Amino acid sequence: MSAELTQPAAGGSPAGRDGSRFRTGWARTPAANALREVVQVAGLGPIVRREVQLDVHGLEYVRELQGPALFVANHSSHLDTAVLLTTLPKERRRKTAVAAAADYFFDVWWRASGSSIAFNTFPIERKGGSLSSTPADLLADGWSIVVYPEGTRSVDGVMGRFRMGGAWLAVHNQVPVIPVGLRGTYAAMPRGRSWPVPGRPRVSVRYGPPIVPRPDETPREMQPKIVKAVRGLVAEDEATWWEVQRHGEDAVAKPPTARWARIWQQAAPPVAGGRKPAPRIWRS
Repeated sequence: MSAELTQPAAGGSPAGRDGSRFRTGWARTPAANALREVVQVAGLGPIVRREVQLDVHGLEYVRELQGPALFVANHSSHLDTAVLLTTLPKERRRKTAVAAAADYFFDVWWRASGSSIAFNTFPIERKGGSLSSTPADLLADGWSIVVYPEGTRSVDGVMGRFRMGGAWLAVHNQVPVIPVGLRGTYAAMPRGRSWPVPGRPRVSVRYGPPIVPRPDETPREMQPKIVKAVRGLVAEDEATWWEVQRHGEDAVAKPPTARWARIWQQAAPPVAGGRKPAPRIWRS
């Protein structure tokens, strides 16, 4: 759902405060917040839990947070945002906004309005331009933000290259990053589908310990920490926490080279800990 955190360059389309012709400040008014609460609690949450089998870990890291934070996750499905938001503790969920691609979610008014109401999205551009002020403004106002640094959904379910936007925001606004590893959303609702596949496939959501930027840290120094943390959380679900601590990314097999093989592999709903049940100590 996310993209690079930029707004149109000079000479591009007319931009509002959000870096888009579609302004979303109205979506964070008391009336819109109340409507979104009804949509998420009475609609989105029950639908997600009916369609997929959620396996959530690490919520203690979220509950211990004080103030705004960045939730930085891998991205392979339009299901990712619904899963992430519906697993957050309610007080954190109510103050969380989502960075969404302007050229997809804000190209027509009905999709822009719907995503703003349901997910509290704000538009960001995928290409060029200077950094949008909207994410920093939201963080300053106490909102947490969901960011997908890959910029777009993975075409084969395998995590791609992370862009620098999330690390830049964390460093320049001095807010912690909560890494999030999502596994199984590609199998549950891959590209081309508008609804999850039948059978309630398993979807894993793993929140990791906060990564707090040092006052003198640069985005380039922080970026590898974020990437390693998100990759580690995905690997933990495939292997075990102990194996990842001992072997790092080598705890799990590398994805196949051929794209068709990666798609075939990722299309299967994941099992916790590979073929082994997850140890009880993992449970949040």
